[in-house]
Amino acid sequence: MGKAKNPPKQASNESRAVLRMYRSSPQKLNLLAQQIRGLPVQKAMDEMKFSRKRAAQDVYKTLYSAMSNAENNHGLDIDSLVVAEAHVGKNLVMKRIRARARGRAARIMKPFSQLTIVLRDTSVEAEAA
Repeated sequence: MGKAKNPPKQASNESRAVLRMYRSSPQKLNLLAQQIRGLPVQKAMDEMKFSRKRAAQDVYKTLYSAMSNAENNHGLDIDSLVVAEAHVGKNLVMKRIRARARGRAARIMKPFSQLTIVLRDTSVEAEAA
């Protein structure tokens, strides 16, 4: 068979979760990513829980997933986790057509995006220093 896939390149004090193919524009999703960047995990989760934006619920789920990965897969302390990175990338764009006057057509772009959340354990950094 083929060679085993390389593990994701991340530090031992980090965990991540990726939300792929999310049906929202990267611009809208980035507004939420900016809100949680650099915050402690509990504060970031509260921000998302009480946000009025539609995407906030899915960002909350991704944040929760990253937190669970930190606890179960990497054995990190969830109380000392901080959102180290929260970045948004473009994904597929569905193209649709809207009929206009005189037989013309207008393009409708329906973008998808991808959100990556990386959590870092700050207590490990304190011990290392």
